[in-house]
Amino acid sequence: MAALNIISYHHSIIPYNINNPRHFCPKLQSLSFKKPLIFPAKKLTSRVVVSAMASGSVKETLPAALDSSSDPPAIFDGTPKLYISYSCPYAQRAWITRNCKGLQETIKLVPIDLKNRPAWYKEKVYPENKVPSLEHGNEVKGESLDLIRYIDSNFEGPSLFPHDLARREFGDELLDYTGSFYKAVTTSLKESRMDEAVAAFDHVETALSKFDDGPFFLGKFSLVDIAYVPFVERFQAFFSEVKNYDITRGRPRLAVWIQEMNKIEAYKQTQRDPKEYVESYRKRFLSSSL
Repeated sequence: MAALNIISYHHSIIPYNINNPRHFCPKLQSLSFKKPLIFPAKKLTSRVVVSAMASGSVKETLPAALDSSSDPPAIFDGTPKLYISYSCPYAQRAWITRNCKGLQETIKLVPIDLKNRPAWYKEKVYPENKVPSLEHGNEVKGESLDLIRYIDSNFEGPSLFPHDLARREFGDELLDYTGSFYKAVTTSLKESRMDEAVAAFDHVETALSKFDDGPFFLGKFSLVDIAYVPFVERFQAFFSEVKNYDITRGRPRLAVWIQEMNKIEAYKQTQRDPKEYVESYRKRFLSSSL
């Protein structure tokens, strides 16, 4: 396997076998933090990931989304199932994590048509009737940030959270900020102004300067990158097409981060046509003044 400039992380130690083809996802270090998010500027590191996560190289034939006319899968049959929507950024987080852990053959992907949801999903699987959710053992768990931590901590594969305290603390802080990031950008879209969105993207640029041993938020690839990328992917497409605004302009760290993320096969397999994102966001956020 080509060398990866990535370190594994986890809340607990998980055996890692480099000779196991299911364990080809980059290792990552663990992270947490309670510090202010203003950091001194640092020179961009020249290190990059030498190759994409090999665990993501497992090619899947993606199943069709289940709708109101579809029969349910065999529920609580002992096979872990990740219920997602192909278009949902929150579900994409859990999907990427599954792929990065090399769990394509362990956790079955069950896509749901959110516009025509099957009644059995709410009745028999997840009363919240949202995605993502994970059926594991005799329980179903939800909420994307909780799920990516759960998948990382409870399944085999390379750890996706750093071990050292400084990175763990900063990682926790960045995970907590994802909601504020999304709200700031979407508020700008709803109100047809750029100030909050610009500040949010600047905040991300600054956070990417915290560690200089790699192009990712914690230096090494981690759950933090997984948490942000579905939204950055959509915002980049929408702002470019609708606002004629390049979110990477004047933000070199963000530009490098996007480039490196796009080399990761485990993530690339979850991407959709950017035109879908643009049309979806047009319907949700586009005002007459845009």
